[in-house]
This record gives sequence, structure tokens and C-alpha cells, in this order.
Amino acid sequence: MLRVVVESAKGLPKKKLGSPDPIATVIYKDDKKKTKRIDNELNPVWNEVLEFDLKGSPLDSSSFLEVVVKDYETIGRNIHIGSAKIPLRDLAAGQVRSLPSKNVPLLGENGQNIGVGFIFSACEAGGDENDGETATDLGQSGSAGVPSSIKQSANVRQRLTRGQSRHRLATKPQDFQIRVRVVEARQLPGNNIKPVVKVHVCGQTHRTRIKSGNNPFFDEMFFYNVHMLPSDLFEQSISFRVYNSYSLRADSLMGEFKLDVGYVYDEPAHCVMRKWLLLNDPDDSSSGAKGYLKVSLFVIGTGDEPLVEKRDCDDDQDDIESNLLLPAGMTLRWATLSLKVFRAEDIPQMDDAFVQSIKEIFGAEENKKNLVDPFLEARFAGKKLCTQIIEKNANPEWNQVLHLQVKFPSMCERVKLTVFDWDRLTGNDAVGTTYLDLAKIASSGGEIEGNPVESEVGFLPVFGPCYINLYGSPREFTGLPDPYDDLNFGKGEGVAYRGRILVELSTKLDEKAEKTIDNIHIKRTSIISILRRKYCLCAVFHSASMIQEPGEPIQFEVSIGNYGNKLDTTCKPLASTTQYSCAVFDGNQYYYLPWANTKPVVVLTSFWEDISHRLNAVNIILCITHRLQSNLEAFKVAILAKVPDNKLAEVWLQLLDQLIEDLERFPTPELEGCSNLTSLDIQLKKRRDITLNSIKEAVLRMRQEASEIRDTLSDIETWVDKLKQLAEEPQNSMPDVVIWMLRGEKRVAYSRIPAHEILFSTYSEQACGKNCGKTQTVFLKYPMDKAKGLKVPVQIRVSMWLGLSADEKKFNSYSEGTFSVFAELYENQAKVFGNWGTTGLVGRHKFSDVTGKLKLKQEYFIPPRGWEWESDWFIDPEKALLTEADAGHTEFMDEVFQNETRFPGGEWKAASEQYTDVNGEKSRNPSEFDCPPGWIWEDSWTVDINRAVDDQGWEYGVTIPPGDKPLSWVPAEKVYHVHRRRRLVRPRKRDASSSRRNKGDPEGWEFSSLIGWKFHRKERSSDTFRRRRWRRKMAPEDRLGASAIFQLEGALGVDTEEKEKTSKANATKMFGANTPTVSCTFDRSYMYHLRVYVYQARNLMSMDKDSFSDPYAHVSFLHVSKTTEKLKATLNPTWDQTLIFNSVEIYGDPQKIAHRPPDVVLEFYDEDQVGKDEMLGRSICTPLVKLSPEMDQSPRLFWHPIIQKGQRAGEVLVAAELILKDKSGDSDLPLLPPMRAENLYMVPQGIRPVVQLTAVEILAWGLRNMKPYQLASVSSPSLVVECGGQRVETAIIKNMKKSPNFPGNILFIKVLLPKDEMYTPPIVLKVIDHRPFGRKPVVGQCTIASLEDFRCDPYVIVSEGARSSKMALMMASPHKDVAITMEESSPLLEAQEKETVDWWSKFYASTGEQDKCGPYLKKGYDTLKVYDNELENVPEFKGLTDFCNTFKLQRGKNDNGDEDPTVVGEFKGAFKVYPLPDDPGIAPPPRQFRELPESGPQECLVRIYIVRGIDLQPKDNNGRVRIQLPKKQIQKSFSQQVFHIFSLFSVIHT
Repeated sequence: MLRVVVESAKGLPKKKLGSPDPIATVIYKDDKKKTKRIDNELNPVWNEVLEFDLKGSPLDSSSFLEVVVKDYETIGRNIHIGSAKIPLRDLAAGQVRSLPSKNVPLLGENGQNIGVGFIFSACEAGGDENDGETATDLGQSGSAGVPSSIKQSANVRQRLTRGQSRHRLATKPQDFQIRVRVVEARQLPGNNIKPVVKVHVCGQTHRTRIKSGNNPFFDEMFFYNVHMLPSDLFEQSISFRVYNSYSLRADSLMGEFKLDVGYVYDEPAHCVMRKWLLLNDPDDSSSGAKGYLKVSLFVIGTGDEPLVEKRDCDDDQDDIESNLLLPAGMTLRWATLSLKVFRAEDIPQMDDAFVQSIKEIFGAEENKKNLVDPFLEARFAGKKLCTQIIEKNANPEWNQVLHLQVKFPSMCERVKLTVFDWDRLTGNDAVGTTYLDLAKIASSGGEIEGNPVESEVGFLPVFGPCYINLYGSPREFTGLPDPYDDLNFGKGEGVAYRGRILVELSTKLDEKAEKTIDNIHIKRTSIISILRRKYCLCAVFHSASMIQEPGEPIQFEVSIGNYGNKLDTTCKPLASTTQYSCAVFDGNQYYYLPWANTKPVVVLTSFWEDISHRLNAVNIILCITHRLQSNLEAFKVAILAKVPDNKLAEVWLQLLDQLIEDLERFPTPELEGCSNLTSLDIQLKKRRDITLNSIKEAVLRMRQEASEIRDTLSDIETWVDKLKQLAEEPQNSMPDVVIWMLRGEKRVAYSRIPAHEILFSTYSEQACGKNCGKTQTVFLKYPMDKAKGLKVPVQIRVSMWLGLSADEKKFNSYSEGTFSVFAELYENQAKVFGNWGTTGLVGRHKFSDVTGKLKLKQEYFIPPRGWEWESDWFIDPEKALLTEADAGHTEFMDEVFQNETRFPGGEWKAASEQYTDVNGEKSRNPSEFDCPPGWIWEDSWTVDINRAVDDQGWEYGVTIPPGDKPLSWVPAEKVYHVHRRRRLVRPRKRDASSSRRNKGDPEGWEFSSLIGWKFHRKERSSDTFRRRRWRRKMAPEDRLGASAIFQLEGALGVDTEEKEKTSKANATKMFGANTPTVSCTFDRSYMYHLRVYVYQARNLMSMDKDSFSDPYAHVSFLHVSKTTEKLKATLNPTWDQTLIFNSVEIYGDPQKIAHRPPDVVLEFYDEDQVGKDEMLGRSICTPLVKLSPEMDQSPRLFWHPIIQKGQRAGEVLVAAELILKDKSGDSDLPLLPPMRAENLYMVPQGIRPVVQLTAVEILAWGLRNMKPYQLASVSSPSLVVECGGQRVETAIIKNMKKSPNFPGNILFIKVLLPKDEMYTPPIVLKVIDHRPFGRKPVVGQCTIASLEDFRCDPYVIVSEGARSSKMALMMASPHKDVAITMEESSPLLEAQEKETVDWWSKFYASTGEQDKCGPYLKKGYDTLKVYDNELENVPEFKGLTDFCNTFKLQRGKNDNGDEDPTVVGEFKGAFKVYPLPDDPGIAPPPRQFRELPESGPQECLVRIYIVRGIDLQPKDNNGRVRIQLPKKQIQKSFSQQVFHIFSLFSVIHT
């Protein structure tokens, strides 16, 4: 018998599309054996045993094996990758018992090496007795730990390699290195844990850093160097212990695993690569798994080359069970996860419609919605199963069950479900991906916290039957590559609904299914009929602001599932899109949509299963959590503000009492009588009730027993985390509501809103979503935004209501304003030979939709069922679509370009189109420009010469046929130039006294020079196209109130002659044109007065190379914005500025505005001289609303976080108040704050922090370790200290190399600092290098955020004696001669003294190595104190600090664009902060820094004892010790040893 173990290959070449599916074939003579196929892998691992029957004949010396690796193909022949021939000469001669081969090169079909390494082993074996021998071998090593799946391949491989690897080792002590990499842990038991891993090998112990959470990631490597007999080493064990460092109890051990060093050495390459260890309780092996630990182990002998560890492993494809090691004597139970896959819905089109279009030509029926061939793939713990493929079906029914065989409990946390579209020729396309998280659908049980008697009963993973929604890229199909395809694989947040699947999961222990895939009996599928009910959704858009640029008209689309998707033809049209609007400039920075008092409304009806019993519980728990978080935030602010203990106790008691009341008043709803109940619903109900009850008991216990209020903060935060976990609902089958912003017909930005947040419930007020019927602020985001929200596409204010159709009348109590429903169409005309008419409408219809692409007629519009016409058709111009260039501006510059042409070398003459715009389109003569109503001219027409033009304003160009306009312009005239132009400008500004506005054309026409989106009110001579909007109002037949809009189902009628054509038209053209438009009109608006108090910011990001930024802030509120003052070179700016928005018009009930006011958004930028300003981050502040100016309440400044790319990037101290104006106008408003400059208001008294005159003493001792700046060393630095707007600078260090200390050490600042520590500005240190030619770059900076550590009482001397002694010691001059008088005593003999009192004896006696110290201890001599860590970390040495503190200097963005600050040096110094008397007549307190030593260089004697090196990792044969001081360097060499024992004594004069 010839046995071949086919292990692996690495580095297979990639295919043009994807990765190969390698399969290996081994050929011996005419006998072929194949391995299994490994899908989509460049480094396949087969680990298979192939046996060839030799039929009694031995191997001969000419025998060989041929190995062929091919790429498996479903259709057609497999593709050849590479092959190799391996001679069996050595095996046949009997020289070896096995023939291991590593990295065998594979050759391509042309005979060239393709760079692939193939690993396999071969051996000649007899019969069954060898199998028994293998089993015996494994049994002997069982104590080391055995893999969970011991297959025949592993058995043979171990038997082949073990004897050889150990036989080669000599029987004498050798050097070995054991490397242990601790990668990560999963599913560690406990709550709020901080795990640490301790690894013990051969008497040495290392531990990882302390992490937090149940799934920590460590990635730490430990080295163990030993010198011992191999046989002894292999008997040693490697012990892994995981402790909870947060617990000080004796039971802090969470789990343990042990295995023998010999087991690792016997593995291929003497290593165990990225294996999972199952942790258990060493005292109770029957207690089950205590978590999992992923490690890599290496045992390296002399001359061994360790394998390179592959780290980019995909967790979804990681075969966890075959990579799992179990403790000796412990087994996992087999479990079967049975996943029933019933059907799917709403799968989008995935295939090209080209073939379908050809079929339609020959009369086949249109079926584009079914251009998809779906199947479902389930992955778990490295295993994969797939359902059958159902061709051409967007709503497939699989009715199959997938049995996943796993070991339980499994460390894999979730089942990955992916729906694919099967393709015959190319790779399968992912439709969408979702996950079943086992932690949410199962429970391990255990004792209840605080009640060890009662325990929670666990349950196995169970789910459904329930729908799971799929999200991914937008649904619309294009033949081009999808830029958002990664979203369909679950990488990132999906931006659109892509269907749903109905599945059910159950788990059975100790059972194995006969088939991995089986069909479900038809009677079972008939039972799975989930009841659906009708839901109504209404969204009212109140505002859309903070738009970055105007661009094309903007429209919003709201969808739930595929209901309302504008581009999906599978659902009937709904009023799911707003009307198009053009953005208007807000006068400062952003653009907004001018909806005024008419707000667009979106109405949807959809059908979903009723899961209110699930979402009610979710909303109730979230309501309790929200109240607890609000009270917790107030508690944190009280601690930070250092309020008195009695006030703090009041806040704390209010928090606990509110939580107890909520837990008692708001229980989760009962499940009796609910539809669509599953077994998981019942289990989750039990778990929630038990956990909520345990939290209530813990609160009561804390209220009675707590002694220190501040120490309870961590427990309260733990309750918040528990409540958030309870609110997670795994069976939430209600799709999210998706809001899309569209520019023209292109999707730009989106936002996903969970349906339960806006869902109405009749159960209780707390069971309603937190935003149900309430106006909320939503920031839309770009799909797959790499900038992570750095720029906001748009900010919208929208109120949404979602509820059952049976409860739609409840919507009336939530609605505001008057809802109106209209049918609308546009009448189009073109100008031909000076006359308006329909003759010149090329590609347009006389009556059409807003896009002009769909033909409509008034007489064929039919209202939906339940609605009737209320009036006739009338003309109603759409003001929101007009793009007047001056909209939103207070100052504007009209421009026109004067054009002239000539023949080369000829005279310039007026061009055929003498006046054009900047793009060369025909424009008016300057004399035809009239000043619009409400504007006044500021100057006459002038030539703009502030451009790249000649002295007369002309710029020149050359036309290139077939074009008649130059593409580029230059300021210098040449003979060959044939075209020139110059810009004429005339400024105008709004007349504040005039209320007149341009009323536009009296007949309601809108004009445009081209057919497109850009329309204006008043006709111009260059206009060639015009249109006007006709509308007709509808009313419900039998409904009253706002809820009548939910009856808008179905489309309005269209032209009957065009029905046949439009039925095959593009969905984009059809949708929205034949659906009614809904709007909400407000009868009156309210004027508000807004004040935003921007005081200061701190810890901003450094965006400039000089370590600072030039910050300013754009402050936006709805449709208005303003900008703060721009400050220079600071990361801690103090603006001290009040931004006043005098008249802000807001529609809606003031009471609702007070309850949920619009947010004030602050966006911080770094001003750059060249290029665009860079964004520093964004912060949001909620204003205090005063419905009456007389309200005696002032806003309070708070620190709000500044967020950039999802990370904290500083804080801003800001407050805002929104005051409702009454009829009296501005007379009752607060007084204007004092002005610092023109239009620059300061923060007023009462809001700004209360300040006190404070002294800041700075001891600036010196600089250390300064790194070069711009390739030049820092030679002549000085230090600038800034605090509270005051600045002081030290003298310049003349030469850093000679003396790095400052000539003058003491600096003093008098500054007004806030009394409240929360408002105190930081101390900023800047190091400036004085370079030739007057250059003074900032080469390092440091921000000291808190001054609390430096505050002192100037009249109390603290540790003055200690400081004086230190300084006296530094100032003391060295004595040349020292005389020591020793008392006479019985002297020891010199030889005896050397024998018993040498230094090494003293050292070994101090370290406890008594076998090496001889009689030293018996003589009673003193010992040394030897520390096992750095002296800096020993508390009594206080970090080896002197009278100065050390501050790290940092530098900002480097040349590579890396924004992480780097340490570039150190500042040695100290600070003292103390109050000064306000009365100048009182003597100031004494200075703090006195009796300072000389700062010049001092001669020192440095003695260095180097005793021992421990675990030094060798790089070559010889090592060396280098001692580096500022002026001297010493190197000493030593030979390579495992433990480097040497003594080195150096005396250095410096």
C-alpha cells in the first residue's frame, strides 16, 4: 500500500475573474486519485490521504508520482494550473520510511516554473497493523491536547513526521526558542469584564495587556528561550490562563488550556498556526466551554526557519472546527443547525435584459422583473451549504432545509446568509447578505446577577419562521460594474432594500441528519403563511439645508421595502417623491430648498406582517434607556462641575427613583393572543423580564447600601449597556425606511431610519417610536462614504408617522398644517421666428410631466378611488424650481462677456453673438439689463481687469473646428488669435427698505434659453423655451382630517392613446408623473431670534505642518448660516463671539418647536492660503427655546464634542438660545452684547464664565531630544507659553548642543481665568526655532488641557525642603578628597572575603537564588533590593522625576499627509497656578519658584552597572551593549547566550 498525504499548495496564480477552485490529482502509474475541490482559494489546504494498492509488488527505483493541480470548472474541462513529478527512489531503496516533500515547484504547460509551492508526504505501508500503530501514537500524545476533528489525514501525517523530526535531534542539551502569539479571544463568560491572558512555559510567565469586553483582540507575541534536553523539553507543557483583571476575587480565573511542547514540535514545521483553543475550568472539566482563545505556537531549534504567519484570514471562510484544539478528556457535543429556507421576495433584477428584449421582438411576453436566478448560501464555522437554483424568478420558493453539522457550543458567533444570482459564464453575483447572530437567538443561561439562588434557563439557537431583510447597493440594474457591490456582501451599511427571505432555524443536540440538504414536505410549507396587514406611512419635509452646491434640481424619495422605490416597476406607483426644487444660497456658506409655507409630503401604503408585540417591547425598553441616559448625563455633568455633595445626591437619587418608577410602570407587553408568535418570542420575553427585574433589584440595593455616590457611575453605565442589549430584536422583519436625495435622476445621498422609531402603537405612549409623528433632524450621507461623513450632503427636518391602516385616524392628532392633493402637468412652448408656439418642441410634448419626457393631457386625468375633483385646472407657477442667480444673496454682480472676432492678422470686429455668458451662450446687451425689483445699482458697467487679461480687459483664444468658441484663453495677444472677449460687470445690492419682489410673468410662464432645468421668472431676449404649471385640486369623498391622504392608492389616469407605448417606457419616465403631489400648507409662520454663543474650543486637530491650525466655524441653523472670526495658529481658539440671527422664520407650532428645536450645527475649518479649507470636524448644539422673551432662564455653556470621520477631534464650549418674537418686535429682546469690533459681538455677562485674576508661574528649564524640522536640526529655540489670550516668550537658547537649557528660567503671566475648572482654557506651549533670514517656524507644541494639577496655595509651603535639598544637591561642588574612618574590628582574611562576600554572591542572595550565593546569607550580610520592572514604574521613585515635569512636544500633519501627531521632543519645566487679589493695593503672594540651581552645564560622574540580559532575541552571532549619552558613547560586545550573564561597569565623566 502506498499512502500519499496531499497537504496544501500556496501561491496559485489568480484568474482574470476571481480566484481558482483548485483540485489536485495524484497519478501513480495508471492509477489516478483526486482530492476534493477547494472553492475560491489561492492557498488551498486539502489534508487528504490518497491510497494506491501496490498489489503485493514493491516499489522500484524508477517509480514516481505525478501531481497535477487544476482549476475545477462546472461546465467544460478543468483548466490546467501546474504539475510536478516526484521520484520515489529513496522510498523504494528503504533509506527512509516516508518521503516528506515541501514547496515542490509546479510547472506550467510550457514547462516553466509558475512559482507555486506544493506540500505532500508519501510512505509505503502494509495493512491494518499500521493503522493501529497510528492510533497508538496519537494515544500517547493525548495528554498534550488533541484536535477536535482527528481525521485519517492528520493521523498519517503525525505518524510520518513525528519519528523523523525527533530522531534528528541530538541527546544533549540544546538551545530552543518557543514563540507564542496570542491573537484574540471570543465568547469569554461574564459581564463588564477586562480579560488578561497569562502564558506559562518552562517556569517563565508572560501576560498580555489588559483588554475589555467578551471578544478582546490582543495580537501579542512572547518569546521563551530554553537550554535543555529535547526529551525533557517535549514533556513540558504550555499553559494558557485567562483571568478577569477587573475582579479581585479568588475566582477571577475564567478558563485554562494546556498542551505539551512535544505536540507543537510534532506538527509540520514545528508550529501550530492560528488555532483556536477551547478554554475550560481545570477543576471541573464537565462545566463546558469557558471561551475560546486563538493562538499561534512555534518551537524553533538551532537552524530552523520559522514559517511566516498568514494573518489575512477571512473569518467567514475559516474552518473553525478543524482548527480547534480541545483539552484532554473533554469533548464537544455534536449539534445540527437546521435552517429551513422557504422563499424570498422582491429580489431585484440582476441579469441584462438584452436576451429578453430579443424575445420580445419575436412576441414573447415582457418579464424584466424576473431577470434573476437566485439561490441562497449559508456559511457557519467554515462550512457552506447552498439551496437549489431557481431560474428567472424574483420571488423564488426553495422549500429546502440545510443541515449544518457543528460542535456545540460553537465559538463561531453568526450564520452568514447570502442570496446569489447564478450566472452560467461569469461568477455569481451577490444580491444581499444578512446574518443570524447566535448570541441574540440563544442563551447559555447562568445565575442572575445579585441573586445566586435563582438562575436563568438557557435555550439553544432558535429563530422564526420569520422574514429577514436584505440590504445592499441600489436596486436599479445597469450593465456596468456596480461601484457599491461590496455592500451586497455585507461590507458596510446597505443603502437600499434588496429583498427578504423567509427562514426558520432550530437546533438539535447529539443528532446527525442523514442528508445535508433536504426538501421540505409541501404540507409544512402550507402552514408557513404569515398574516399581513396594511401600513400607512406619511413623511412631511419641513426643511432641507446645508446643501454644499446648487447643481441640478433636488428631489427626495421615501421607501419602505420596495414600496415607493421610484425605479422599481414591481410595485404600483405611490406618492413617494417630493416635487423637484432648486437650491437657493443662504447668504453665507450653504444652500437650501425654498419651500416656504408649502412643505412637500410623501405618502406610502404597504403590506407587512404584524410584529407589534416585538416592536412594542423594543420601544418600551428604549424609552426607559433614553430617560436613564438623560439622567446619567446630568449626573456626569454634576460630577464634572464639582457641585456640592448634597446637590450631587439629589441628582443621583432622582436618577435612581426615575429608573425604579419606569421599570415598575412600563412592563413589556404580554404575548397571549398575538399573531405571528415564535418560540424565540417567548424565550426573549422571559429573558427580558428576568433581566429588568434584576436591574430593579440592583437599583433598590444601591439606593440603600451605596456609600460613595461617585463610585456608582460604572454600575449605572453597565445598566445602560444591558438595556441596550435587551432592546435588540433579532426577529425584526419590518424593513427600514430609506430616504434618498436625488439630483435630477441620479441618487446622491441616503439615510436609513429603523421602522420602529416612527411606528405608532395603541398599546401605550411609551410603545410608540421615539420619533413617531415628531419632527427630527436627519443628516443624509453618501453611499460607502470613504470620508466617513466629513461632508454632509444635506440636512433635513422631517416628521414621519408609520402605523396600521386601522389606526390611520390617529394620525390626525400628530399632523400640523393643511394637507392638499393636486394633479399637475406642464404646458410647453418654444419660440420660432419670434413667436411662441408648439412648433419648435423637438422631442417634447405640448403637455408633459415636470421632466418633459412623458406626454399628458388634462382631459384624461382620473382621480384615484375615493377621491374627487374639488376645482378646475388653474395655473400655479412652481417657485421652488426657478434658478435665479441672485436668490439668497444680499449683494450680486451681474456679468456679461463682450466678444469680438477677426481673421488672422486682421482688425477686430463685433462677433455674430456679441454678448454671451461665461459659457459662450447668447446673453443680453448690457443696456437691456434692468435692475430687478427690490434691488438698487451700486455702480455702472465696468470692465473687469482683476483677472488674467491685458490692460484693456481682453483675453484671447483660438477656435478649433468644428467648435466656434475657444476652449482656453490667454491674456497676451498673438497674430494667430481670432477670438477675444472681456468681462463687463455691474454690482447691485438688495434694497432693505423695499419689499417689492419680482412677480414674474403675469401668465405664469417660466423661461429658459435652453430646454433643461434652468428657468427664470422674467422673459429675456435670448429665451427660446417656456413652460407653465397647471394644477387641479382633489378632495376625499368621505374622509375628514389629514388621514385622508392614506387613501391615495394607485396612479392618476394618463393619455389613453399613449397607454400601449408608455407601458413599455422607462420606469423613470413613468414614476412621479402620474402620481398626485401632496403638500402641507401652514397658515402662518413665527419669527424667532437666535443667538449662538461660541466661546472657545480645545484640542482641535493640527492640519498645518507648523503643528497648528487657523480655525473658524460655520454656524448653520435651518436656512441661515454665519461664520465666526478666523483665528491664526492655534489648536485651542477662544472666539468669545455671539452670532446673532435676527429674524428666522419657522413654520409650525411653537410648543412643538420648544419640545424638539432644530439643531445648531457648527462646522470647523482650517483656513489655508492655498487650496480649499480643510474641515476639522462638526459639532451639534441644541438651543434653549424661549417662547417669551421674559422667560428668566439663561443658556449655559457646555462642552460639546467635535466629531471628524466618526472620531472625537476636540471640544467646543458653546450655547444657543432661540427666542420667539412677539408682536412688539425687537423691543423685548435681550440687550445686545458688547462689541469687540465691527459686527463682532462678545459673549455677554451671565453666560460667559466668571473669571478671576490668576497668576501662572512657569519654570522653563530646557528642551530635550528635539528632532529635526524640514531636514535641519533645531539649534536656536525659544519657548512661547500661551494661556487665556496672554502670551510670554523665553530667551533664545544660543546653542542646543552646548546647553539645552534656557538662559532665563522663570516666566510669569497675569491672566483672567474662569473660576470653574470646567471652563478653564489650556496652557499651550510652542517651541520656535530662530533660523537665518528671519524664519521662525514652530517646531513643536504641547497642549496642557487641565490646570488642576498645578493649582496651589501660594502661602502654604509644600515639600519646599525636598525641593531645596534636591537643588542644593545639584548645586554642591564635588569634593576631591574623601576621608572615611573605619572602626577596628576582626578583619576577614582576604581570600575568605573574596570567597564569601563577592558581588555576585550578594546579587544571587538578593534574587533568592540560594544555591548560587554560597554561605553569604549565613554570614548575615546585607542584601540588595532587586525590582522586577523598570524603576520608572516603581511608585516610591515617582517616575525618576526631578523638580521638573516632562512634557511631550508634538508636531502636526507631516509630508505624507499623516494626521497622527508625532512626538518630536520634550520640554522640562513646571507650572504653578494660584489666584491673585483683585485689589491692587494688597501685596501679591510670594513667588513659588525660588533657590534654583544654575542652568548651565554641570560635570557629572555616571556609574553604570550592567548585570544581566534576559530574553534578548539574537539577530546574529554576537551582540553588543551600547551606552549613549549626549557627548559619549560606549559599546561592549558579548557572545550569544540564552541568558546573557555578564558584568559591565563603566565610569563616564560628562
